[in-house]
Amino acid sequence: MEKLPARTGWLWIRQGFDLFRKQPGAMSTLFLGYMLAMLGLGLLPLLGQILPVLLVPVFSMAFLQACLRIEHGERILPNLLLSGFRKPVLNPLLGLGALYLLTALLAIGASALVDGGVFWQLITGHIDPKSAAVRESNIGAAILLTAALYVPAGMGFCFAAPLICWQKMSLGKAIFFSFFAVLRSVKAFLMFAGGWFCISLISSQLVLLVFGRGDLAMTAMLPLSMMLTIVLHCSFYAAYRQIFGVPGKAAAVSLDKPGA
Repeated sequence: MEKLPARTGWLWIRQGFDLFRKQPGAMSTLFLGYMLAMLGLGLLPLLGQILPVLLVPVFSMAFLQACLRIEHGERILPNLLLSGFRKPVLNPLLGLGALYLLTALLAIGASALVDGGVFWQLITGHIDPKSAAVRESNIGAAILLTAALYVPAGMGFCFAAPLICWQKMSLGKAIFFSFFAVLRSVKAFLMFAGGWFCISLISSQLVLLVFGRGDLAMTAMLPLSMMLTIVLHCSFYAAYRQIFGVPGKAAAVSLDKPGA
């Protein structure tokens, strides 16, 4: 793993758009399937708020596997949505999802030391964003504290799922290698994050400029958000490919087999 210059982060974004353009319809169909699955899970009593987070690493492999198939010139099929549910990778991916959830809860919970729990109440829907409690709280500092606590963990989670699936690493080893891969190329990842922030901001402002702030703008924003989210997954794959290399042909099919 070599150190990468900052401009590499923007190159990943460009490569993400290139990957998406090769099979936009198939990638969009895959994403719609993912959204329907998330909506269905959200309707479950008690588990509806936990399962969507727990299964993020599992479903994320569908998009990475799709990008890998594009690399090998193969069609993307809907059954790729089940890629992460194959054995033996399912259990470590679920463990990774549990760590996602636990780390987020701890980071947000720690923010209560700064704002008395207002941020926690806000994201759980127990308080109105326009209420006086939010305006009078130190919520800005709480958000910064949450980010500062979660970012190191996020560095470990970043590439853990594909390392588990494609490199056959254990959960702990995958988190370790992911953390140091991001750390060694932190300038590229800062450019990557900054580039996506600018793209999102400019895109949303253009929609508001063309359609105003009514229902029409919200309607236009949905497909745009969907496309950008898919491209984000594609550009993340480009980052993995740059750092760890293109997975071989065997990896492209191993998660597609029902018995895998």
